[in-house]
Amino acid sequence: MKKYIAYCGLDCETCEARIATVNNDDTMREKVAKLWSELNGVTITPEMINCTGCRIDGIKTPYCDSICPIRKCAVGKNVGTCGDCSEMSSCEKLAMIINNNPDAKNNLIS
Repeated sequence: MKKYIAYCGLDCETCEARIATVNNDDTMREKVAKLWSELNGVTITPEMINCTGCRIDGIKTPYCDSICPIRKCAVGKNVGTCGDCSEMSSCEKLAMIINNNPDAKNNLIS
């Protein structure tokens, strides 16, 4: 499995927060912060848009680092990804991702 596949199966290489971090692109950070603030109904600042990837050592967005219930669960269970968990098919936390993103599910089962 690619190392940039998140615990939930999303591809971190396509995440705008990671792209902004890798390219040190403050304009992109501002764009992502504005969009994510609107989508989530919370204030997200450009300074929060720093992430190297869900399963990669290094900086994470505040959500990915300490709020994401999927990442917390996977780290707690010490699994490589949710695809390694016996509860994957019945997991309500994971369902919110894989039911809306067939690529994420495919990344976990391939």
